[in-house]
Amino acid sequence: MSPKEFIARRVAQELKDGDIVNLGIGLPTLVAHYLPDDVDIVLQSENGFLGICPVDEANPDPDLANAGGQPCGIISGGSTFDSSFSFALIRGGHVDACVLGGLEVDQKGNLANWMIPGKMVSGMGGAMDLVTGARKVIVAMEHNAKNGAAKILKQCALPLTAESCVSMIVTELAVFRFKDGKLVLTEHAPEVSVEDIKAKTDAEFVVDEQLKPIVVAESLPA
Repeated sequence: MSPKEFIARRVAQELKDGDIVNLGIGLPTLVAHYLPDDVDIVLQSENGFLGICPVDEANPDPDLANAGGQPCGIISGGSTFDSSFSFALIRGGHVDACVLGGLEVDQKGNLANWMIPGKMVSGMGGAMDLVTGARKVIVAMEHNAKNGAAKILKQCALPLTAESCVSMIVTELAVFRFKDGKLVLTEHAPEVSVEDIKAKTDAEFVVDEQLKPIVVAESLPA
């Protein structure tokens, strides 16, 4: 199982039946493939959709695209609306959870995921609204950068998306939750020790008394 699939499968366990969920582009989009059979969520896209689904490859609609510009479908009973209504849903607290990738997260729950100085960006998108409007903010990302640098830090160095917004972090090594203003390690990947996690994490964190291994169901359909 690849690290990204492992992360997506673990994040899928956090979503509840009936939740309205926004999945960011990249790794977060994989989460929808690994939902338990008894969980049915409604996917929201900030460009004006409620009820998006995978595209019908046999008969794609050229007028349907998600917020990342990728072709998508829409479920029976789904709805479309303009961006102002879409962001009213987000800012009004009607999105139960959002799952985003991250460039950096720090021990105060700050998130940086929208730009790297000096590199071209298409825009900040809806991330700033989502992380402040969604009831639960899950950052799904690989534990370290490609060069091995820590991505879970004492303090973010990149421009922030928002402050103190993250509810939990899921990586291929660990699950962290923010409790009472502290970063708490609650789960570890099989055969990964707390010492391994500390060696690859810059942030200071507390180890939960009920620390347990991450368990994902490999039998769910890909």
